[in-house]
Amino acid sequence: MITQTEFLERRINSKYTRKLCGGISDMSLYRWLKNERLGFPQPVYIQKRRYWREAEIVAWLDRQSESA
Repeated sequence: MITQTEFLERRINSKYTRKLCGGISDMSLYRWLKNERLGFPQPVYIQKRRYWREAEIVAWLDRQSESA
């Protein structure tokens, strides 16, 4: 079991991010990143690979379900 601190700091890659967002395609993720109105969390690049904070993705998904 992970602690709250570990969850807040946990970095996830593009594949896991897409899965967490409902199994979206890489192109959908690209479009979400480019659409500023969506407010999708921006990744951090580490050696040319994209990583997101899992907590930010979960919070974004929660906001989407609240506004629907």
